[in-house]
Amino acid sequence: MDIVDLLAPEAVIASLKAQNKKQLLQELADHAARLTGLPERRIFETLIERERLGSTGMGQGIAIPHGRLAGLPRIVGLFARLEQPLAYEAVDNQPVDLVFLLLAPEGAGADHLKALARVSRLLRNQATCEKLRAASKPEVLYALLTEKTNGTTSSQAA
Repeated sequence: MDIVDLLAPEAVIASLKAQNKKQLLQELADHAARLTGLPERRIFETLIERERLGSTGMGQGIAIPHGRLAGLPRIVGLFARLEQPLAYEAVDNQPVDLVFLLLAPEGAGADHLKALARVSRLLRNQATCEKLRAASKPEVLYALLTEKTNGTTSSQAA
């Protein structure tokens, strides 16, 4: 499973404004609702429910909020680079500025876990994160996110 399978070009936000974690999750739910056709409220409640189990802030300024939703036909990703880092209760207590939202169908099982692992691997690459933080255009962010497939560099991202 590659990032390009999870993320559409229109699912990349170059400069998202949010004052706090709740507002960030609301903004992400709003964008995800437009991408999926599912109700924004349901997406938001799913994300909040998951955060109650433990923060999805994985450290080093990165968060991967995720959840499963009935009625979703396939796994959907959404990437946002925040205008200003914000407190997210991450494992290292550092503010978050790179967020990759993952939504999976209710019965996705192993595919959901594979997608989470793939996104986590991508965002653990410090060089990739530095490039993402330096980029300001959605199309550049999309190219950076999708250029690495199967652990090798690919030119399919254009």
